[in-house]
This record gives sequence, C-alpha cells and structure tokens, in this order.
Amino acid sequence: MGLLVYGVVARKDDTSLDSAVRAGQRPAAPGADVALPQLGAPGSRTLASLRGRVVVLNFWASWCGPCEAEAPLLEKAQRRLAGHGGTVLGVTYKDDAGASADFVRKYKLTYPSVRDDRLRLAPRYGTNKLPETFVLDRTGKVVAMSRGQVDDAFLTRAIAAAGGGPA
Repeated sequence: MGLLVYGVVARKDDTSLDSAVRAGQRPAAPGADVALPQLGAPGSRTLASLRGRVVVLNFWASWCGPCEAEAPLLEKAQRRLAGHGGTVLGVTYKDDAGASADFVRKYKLTYPSVRDDRLRLAPRYGTNKLPETFVLDRTGKVVAMSRGQVDDAFLTRAIAAAGGGPA
C-alpha cells in the first residue's frame, strides 16, 4: 500500500516538451514511428508518413466536452491546411472506437484520426488530460502546443508559424 501511495504522490507530468517549446526550441515530434490504427479505415498511420506536411496533432475523446467545443475549429483548420498541403490528425485517447466514429460523424470531421486506446503515443507528448494539440512543421518539429481547448487565434498563429499558410 505504501508503494502505491508513493507512486501516486511521486508521479509528475512530463513537461520537457512544454519547456522546450516555451524556450523557442523546435523539438522533434515524439513517436514519429508509432503506427496507430486508423479510425474508420483499414491500416495504420504514423506521423513519419506525414513528413513534408504541416500537421495539427490533436488528442481527443468522444466523452470530452472541450473536445466537442473545439471540433468545428479543427475542421475549419483542416480546410485551411488542405489548401497548403497540411492536415489535422486526430488521435483518440482511451476512447471506444464506436463512440469515436459517432463523434466524427456528428461533427462532420473530414480529417483523419487514429486510435491510441493502448496509449502508445499520448504519453510521449506528456498527454494525460484532454484536449491537447501540437502543431508540427513540415520537418516534423513541434512549433506550438496547447494543453487545453484551442481557439481560432491559437490555430491561426501556430499554423502560420509552422509554414502552413498565412496568419
């Protein structure tokens, strides 16, 4: 029992990515080689397969209220990015595949999503709360991040900083 209490108390969130981005560095996106199953499509996808494109990487779940609120903004960002060779990539976090698919239909999301129900990617970003968003430039470097619900101003600035179109 003592070890359990120690583990809970001693656990700290990984903020190394946050610190690097805040300092103006552009760290390599973690887990570029992690293949995750696509939601609603056969096969899997990696971040490495998107190299050369600006990517808005968004961790979400169907049970997350702020994720619902930001879904229309992410779809708007997808339309803007598509014209400049970029994409939003959704990553479901501990979510039922059927509920995730219902969410995609409800919000008419056209961007791809992958499933991280076994948490193979999220922990590499220090993600344990939702939503969280990371904007990657064409070389796979993290240029901006938001731990919490994004707004249009953040997406516009971050996408421009990544080279994905005008601010």
